[in-house]
Amino acid sequence: MALAIAGGHFAAPPTLKTLAFSKNHATTSASIAPSQPSTWSLDSWKLKRALQIPKYPNGEELESVLRTLSSFPPLVFAGEARRLEERLAEAAVGRAFVLQGGDCAESFRDFTANNIRDTLRVFLQMGVVLAFGGQMPIVKVGRMAGQFAKPRSDPFETKDGVKLPSYQGDIINSDVFDEKAREPDPHRMIQAYNQAAGTLNLLRAFTTGGYASMQRVTQWNLDFLQHSEQADRYMELAQRVDDAIGFMVAAGLTPDHPIMTTTDFWTSHECLLLPYEQALTRKDSTSGSYYDCSAHMIWVGERTRQLDGAHVEFLRGVANPLGIKVSDKMDPSELVKLCEILNPHNRPGRLTVITRMGAANTHVKLPHLIRAIRQAGLIVTWVSDPMHGNTTKAPCNLKTRSFDSIRSELRAFFDVHEQEGSYPGGVHLEMTGQNVTECIGGSKVVTYDDLSSRYHTHCDPRLNASQSLELAFAIAERLRRRRSRSWSKMVSYEQPAQQAVF
Repeated sequence: MALAIAGGHFAAPPTLKTLAFSKNHATTSASIAPSQPSTWSLDSWKLKRALQIPKYPNGEELESVLRTLSSFPPLVFAGEARRLEERLAEAAVGRAFVLQGGDCAESFRDFTANNIRDTLRVFLQMGVVLAFGGQMPIVKVGRMAGQFAKPRSDPFETKDGVKLPSYQGDIINSDVFDEKAREPDPHRMIQAYNQAAGTLNLLRAFTTGGYASMQRVTQWNLDFLQHSEQADRYMELAQRVDDAIGFMVAAGLTPDHPIMTTTDFWTSHECLLLPYEQALTRKDSTSGSYYDCSAHMIWVGERTRQLDGAHVEFLRGVANPLGIKVSDKMDPSELVKLCEILNPHNRPGRLTVITRMGAANTHVKLPHLIRAIRQAGLIVTWVSDPMHGNTTKAPCNLKTRSFDSIRSELRAFFDVHEQEGSYPGGVHLEMTGQNVTECIGGSKVVTYDDLSSRYHTHCDPRLNASQSLELAFAIAERLRRRRSRSWSKMVSYEQPAQQAVF
């Protein structure tokens, strides 16, 4: 269940049925989808061009590892993925909001229970802030328990005149700059599976075993956030949530009711290393469909979304909810074709379009994508990734992202959807529960000089807990404003002191 606080009713937005059979559905899936093979199989992707997949030096060793993985239990279950699809369908029509986030790339060496707990704790905090502001369910989806592979713009890296293969994520090779460490090792897939299983086990325990109980809302604050502006604002809101819980209990909702003690939490990652994904794909005995059981939701990235590519071929045959990462380079007609390939039956909740453009490009490019999808009569959930379009090099040569740029892209995302009459369905963040200094800015200011003090990422810079929570307050205010315009009856909502808006 989502951490939503009850109150008020939506002015009825379009229903999924209305969208699916809209009179604007001028172009059917059959008429615009490019020709595809009539049959799909687990390995039909091997007939296509496969980018970003390493060449393993020992083919027999690779096949042995994949056979072992194929015999392992699934990490997630088909029924869980179907429930996520239902929640994403609600976000497509403005009845829920998606909070997706986590590490840029999970690390073998940073795998600890504390790191998992602290990231989940920030999720829970952000979920309360967003639910209270938007008065709607928050669909929490982690970039966790599988985000081990990373696409690279250059297959090689050069240091001090030495050229080696690029680091492609812990599931493939090591970030240590050494010839042997950079060699793809198939046994890393076994380690990735085991870490994903351990992460999922802990997440399930936290979200169903009492840690996520709404009665603990005031106890989710991280130690290093104490006596900060974000902590003060959060604690003020948490007290109001406690008051609301007290009222609901007095009205007859028992404190041990599941809606008060548990929360749903789903996992996701980029579908990049196709041999691993294929090995964990299972046929569901209930529906007869194939599900990639490495995660509830998987997405295709900017570098691997070719219409005739291996990744699109694999994804069109699995029944999981899918994401499509989209930059300003995406042509609207190509997006329509890609959606038709991956969702030929226009199933609500099946596709989430995750835009990553930068603020200026969002204003220019996003309206054309929204209009193309609407004119084709397609149902998608629109989510903003304000991280990847805002990566820069600091004077110290470390990669960083500006909090102000991230917030500006989110503002543009909401502005465009407001202008187009469509629904801003969620946000996709690279974030951590740790007290890192990787993105500059925020009210607890991180400067260029601060970056090297706690720069722990071995890939892309992440928002720390304070920055993540500050962003949640800003998004919540925007959701509140949207709700105030949409609801037929205004719901009272007093802003916490010094509320950030965008």
